Amino acid sequence: MRLCKPEGVMNTRERILIAAERLLGTGRPDFSMRELAAEAGVSFATPFNQFGSKLAIMQAMSAALIAEMHRRFAAAPPAADAPARVLAAVGVAAGVMLEQPAVNRAVMGAIGAPAAEPGTVLAASRALWAAAIGAGAGLAAPAYAATVLPDQLAFGFRGVLSFWTAGELTDADLPVQARKAAAVVLLGFVVPERRDALMAILAGAPD
Repeated sequence: MRLCKPEGVMNTRERILIAAERLLGTGRPDFSMRELAAEAGVSFATPFNQFGSKLAIMQAMSAALIAEMHRRFAAAPPAADAPARVLAAVGVAAGVMLEQPAVNRAVMGAIGAPAAEPGTVLAASRALWAAAIGAGAGLAAPAYAATVLPDQLAFGFRGVLSFWTAGELTDADLPVQARKAAAVVLLGFVVPERRDALMAILAGAPD
């Protein structure tokens, strides 16, 4: 999560999120709210007043990551069709996660914990994949695919991230396995002439 603002321009919520990022970056995923307040230069009560809980802070950091994925995907040159756009979005999403792997692993680990109130990570992730699918060019049933694929792509990418978070996938594995997970989901929907390219991804062909 990167906020491209000078320190003096950030609002209180942003200062708290950046402080949390700094603490996670120093290998302290178990930081206390008191430590966070000190790092952000705010009163002890302020993080609670702004977010309510440490979990809510981690969820906000996850939302910022997905927002950055959206921003970068929207700014990239458009790919030819929906399968290519989805694979491009996978590359963008994996790239964002790998910019600060220690921080983002900690965020992912935290948001996987039970919460009193459900978060909005799934909805944000679904929106990213829906944007990637677009009008569905290259898909055999674009209208139906648009209702099914965003969730399944979100589940697939989150599944890969969970193994990466746990250390079972290396940083180098993350983009490779994320592409394969997306290719498997897409195979059920692409037009026949696009299947060979997806099968090549599953066989380990380079980008």
